[in-house]
Amino acid sequence: MPRSTHRSSRTRTRTRRVVGVVVLAIAAAVMSPVTTARASGFYDPPAPVTGAPGTVLKTEPMTFYLDPLKAVPSTARATRVMYASRDRSGAPIAVTGTVLVPPVPWFGPGQRPVIGYAAGTQGMGDQCAPSRQLAAGSEYEGAFVSGLLTRGYAVAMTDYQGLGTPGTHTYMVREAQAHAVLDMVRAAQRLPGTGLPSGGPVMLAGYSQGGGASAAAVELAPTYAPELRLEGAVAGAVPAELGAVADHLDGSLYSAFALYAVAGQSAAYGLDLDGFLNARGASVVAAVKGECVGESIALHAFTRSSDLTKDGRTLTELAAAEPFRSIIAEQRIGRLKPAVPVLVTHSVLDDVIPYAVGRGLAHDWCTRGANVAFSPNITPTHVGGAVPSFAKQYAFLEARVAGLPQVSDCWWL
Repeated sequence: MPRSTHRSSRTRTRTRRVVGVVVLAIAAAVMSPVTTARASGFYDPPAPVTGAPGTVLKTEPMTFYLDPLKAVPSTARATRVMYASRDRSGAPIAVTGTVLVPPVPWFGPGQRPVIGYAAGTQGMGDQCAPSRQLAAGSEYEGAFVSGLLTRGYAVAMTDYQGLGTPGTHTYMVREAQAHAVLDMVRAAQRLPGTGLPSGGPVMLAGYSQGGGASAAAVELAPTYAPELRLEGAVAGAVPAELGAVADHLDGSLYSAFALYAVAGQSAAYGLDLDGFLNARGASVVAAVKGECVGESIALHAFTRSSDLTKDGRTLTELAAAEPFRSIIAEQRIGRLKPAVPVLVTHSVLDDVIPYAVGRGLAHDWCTRGANVAFSPNITPTHVGGAVPSFAKQYAFLEARVAGLPQVSDCWWL
């Protein structure tokens, strides 16, 4: 067999394995029992929350499992962490997350990098927090996280505001998510016993909700966390413009994602929805606050927003008027220039976040003079598009570690 054919066969085999692991993990997340009870008092924050952003408030050891049967534990040292962060208005909050460090020394150039990894949509219930899912073996992005660890990177993975900790998860609130990601990295670098250098290299990565969080974080890093030695960021399938995403989701299989945004945005801005939702709408929004993503998709697929509002208006129509118009405008990503190379990935056949939204973000960053690589693919569906996106992410991160320059794609965007 020719060497190139053999290599291609091995690549296809690895791809099939990755797809299989992702599908099994998603299935496990869908089928896992749903409970809103907290696993322990770890997730109860001190009152008041004190310390600068990134201050470690408490820790406990945990095990990261790669499967829901807990038959395959990761060899990485895993620590559940609660740390100080800031909400969208700058008020102190406690956020939880996970720090994962490979058990072997770093053999690459320089110091071991920390990847600030932002998870994709988990749901709204406390039981959906990535730190819990990693410990349960039901985190659907566990295979990709394991790939990062295999390459020698440390991983700092936030739970986001209100996911695990008290309060409503502020889903797709730009500043809150960016702060959570950056402060998780700060906490990882301050965590005793990890061997992570306080001034070591940092990179950001995420897909879907995580892509939005990573993109927002790389925009805000120069002003919010200027001390971090940021080398680059990957943002996959970014919901950069929520109005367009909500219009696309309305009445679709993934209607629940729009409901998450309604719940998260209203909580972050203290918005009373009683004047906008009918009885069914209020009941549905209250319900999604306690659900994980698999359950929400199953229960709320094809829900039309016009059936949930008092006057029959759709989310798109509500978004065009105040107070929603200003709130949604504040979540727009692409108005600030990233100071480091960025990779934007998106499937042309994405059925959740329109391809035009992701490409539009790359274009917006280009117009502001950023160094942008844009990687489209034609893998069907939002979930399917994650697989080639992850492969591109690995290559991007390795190039940054090696100190290679990125050739910008802005000339054709």
